[in-house]
Amino acid sequence: MKLSPREAPGYFAKPDPARTGLLIYGADAMRVALKRQQVIAALVGPTGEEEMRLTRIPAGDLRKDPALLLDAIKAIGFFPGPRVAFVEEANDTIAETVLSALSEWQNGDAQIIVTAGTLKATSKLRKAFEAHKNAFAVGIYDDPPTREEIEKTLGDAGIAAPSGDVMAQITALARDLDPGDFRQTMEKLGLYKRGDSTPLSGADLLACAPTSTEAALDDVLNIVADAKQGEIGPVLRKLQSQGVNAVSLCIGAMRHFRALHVAASDPGGPGAGISKVRPPVFGPRRDRMVRQAQSWGVANLETALTLLTDTDLQLRSAGQNAPALALVERALIRLAMLGNRRNT
Repeated sequence: MKLSPREAPGYFAKPDPARTGLLIYGADAMRVALKRQQVIAALVGPTGEEEMRLTRIPAGDLRKDPALLLDAIKAIGFFPGPRVAFVEEANDTIAETVLSALSEWQNGDAQIIVTAGTLKATSKLRKAFEAHKNAFAVGIYDDPPTREEIEKTLGDAGIAAPSGDVMAQITALARDLDPGDFRQTMEKLGLYKRGDSTPLSGADLLACAPTSTEAALDDVLNIVADAKQGEIGPVLRKLQSQGVNAVSLCIGAMRHFRALHVAASDPGGPGAGISKVRPPVFGPRRDRMVRQAQSWGVANLETALTLLTDTDLQLRSAGQNAPALALVERALIRLAMLGNRRNT
């Protein structure tokens, strides 16, 4: 039987141990693996593998020895409780073996869990599970995680789902990161907040969220956006000593001002527009960028982007003889001066 996308999250959290089996397939191996881990953990519990109630069978091994799966589902365990025979990285080359095991399955046998990559509607393996009266097949697609899935990940990490702006920031992060990276970030956040009873804040999220190249250049970019041209030179020297080159600095500045332009252009105002910036920004950095977008305005930000685009073209020009970092420094000083004129 087919398991619909709406029904799947509930079944993954609480699978039926009386079912014959479950096929989970999809192009994203990490998403498939996370769902498989959830299902198996719900079936056999945290000690299932230690108690030998979980048998792992790589598809390659099953092709060499087709009896492995039937032996696994019929084996009598030493410990009581549900058992699982897990076949990973399956495809149609083992479809007949799996189909035979499905037909031989009886109550009390180990449940058959199979994972696979992309399977066409005509796939023998997929059709075997979809046509079975006591088994399920479900496709995992690259859709953004639902609120229920996000709250489940938060709960697993020991974090109570926040409300309002912080939850919106977490949702944006869930959509931007791979599922595995998001889960690891939430686990890190759970450890970070352990013993802290204060409500989850954007600053907490910022402390645990993966950093980006743009974040590493924040100091100089904020100095420019805040129109403090006298501080640009010393910070640039520091960045240069750390190995940041002119092209990376120019690209970082373009990303920063493009993000400000996205925020400033939103009909709902910079506060609403900043939520559309990717990668998402959090905590004090988010508040600062909202203020910068509000202060600069759309017209001045378009002028800034034009200046940065011209500088980028100069850096990439074969006939350019001026020192690259000097070109970028001049552009950043001009931007800061533009910011000063904006405020007069």
